[in-house]
Amino acid sequence: MEKYPLEQYGDRKRRRDCIGSWQARYRDADGVQKAKNYEKKGDADAFLDEVRSRVRAGTYLDTARGEITVAKWWDEWWPAHRSGKIGTRNQTVSRYRTHIEPKWGRRKLISLTYMEIQAWITNEVKGHATQTKTIQLLSSMMRSAVRDRRIPFNPVDDVVATATPQAKHPDDLRPPTLEQYALVRSNLPAYYHPLVDFAQESGMRWGEYAGLRWQHLNWSDATAVVREIVVDDHGRLLRQSMPKTSAGFRTVPLSGKAMDAVKAMEDIWGANPGTSTVQDGMCPVELIFKGPKSGKTTKTGKTFDGVMNRNNFRRLWIPAIKKAGIARLVINPETNRKEWWPRVHTYRHALATRLHAEGVPEKDVQLILGQERGGSVTWLYTHGTEESIATVRVAMEGGRHLRSVS
Repeated sequence: MEKYPLEQYGDRKRRRDCIGSWQARYRDADGVQKAKNYEKKGDADAFLDEVRSRVRAGTYLDTARGEITVAKWWDEWWPAHRSGKIGTRNQTVSRYRTHIEPKWGRRKLISLTYMEIQAWITNEVKGHATQTKTIQLLSSMMRSAVRDRRIPFNPVDDVVATATPQAKHPDDLRPPTLEQYALVRSNLPAYYHPLVDFAQESGMRWGEYAGLRWQHLNWSDATAVVREIVVDDHGRLLRQSMPKTSAGFRTVPLSGKAMDAVKAMEDIWGANPGTSTVQDGMCPVELIFKGPKSGKTTKTGKTFDGVMNRNNFRRLWIPAIKKAGIARLVINPETNRKEWWPRVHTYRHALATRLHAEGVPEKDVQLILGQERGGSVTWLYTHGTEESIATVRVAMEGGRHLRSVS
């Protein structure tokens, strides 16, 4: 390159020198001719014997295919693996863009090593859950590269999450009391009172009651059937046929208060049971709970469909919990992000606690809440109540006292 300056001769194609007197020519598994030079004939013959044996055995690996960068491999890998629900897909893409691409995007697949990946997980990726999910994603990409015969082994195979799972104090898990929720309700606009009443009484997830339709309501036996949900796809609200898990398909009994909330929505919008399917689009006229601007048109000609948006509702929820005097700013130990407690989702926790306090079997609570794993209701949603603390105190003080003897 010094003999041919770039300014004078331009960008010249590099020439690969054939160093060695003997050239071993062979064809790879795809029939493409390859060549490699050696100083000695015996070395060339040995190489050819080895390559031919691997080609015949189906174990041939062309290391040149591992020269592809992680970013380019993602572009090939993701379109073939982007199955699943919208939320899951969005989380996968976000995890790659946030953690994997900045660190490894320009690196070649063949260059990744176990030690540097483990060091990266330990020192740069924060939080046990984040580490675990990131390892799973990168390992899946590398496992596919092994199957595609680009690399000989998966460098992520034995990489482990090193962060300690963060436990929360019971006080941070205990949901607000009914009295506290009443204060929150009183500080929300009156239009949203039926919405929070229904959330509190049904224990449904946001996407489930935001996507609940009149045709899914049974007035005669006061039940609602969860068949579909509303999901947020980067700001676009979409109709999805699959709830969070297969256990999400369920029939939920509704209390009198929940039915009153539905009746309040009927008084405002009317009941419009339809026969649409997910393939027909949102069809917002069928929704039970809609925003107050549903059907209104702006000066620019945009018409509000009225589908409830969780991010928009948070703008009302956070001021309401602050005015109620129960808001608490909590730092997420996994992400270090600040979050306001209680969340709207905490209504599910409160209902689970109430049902357990009333002696409802865990299996029944699991069924009504739509939890997939047995036992998850106990460790995830059941929180100690003030009554349980008082009960234990009475039992302790009412029992037989023992005197110490020295």
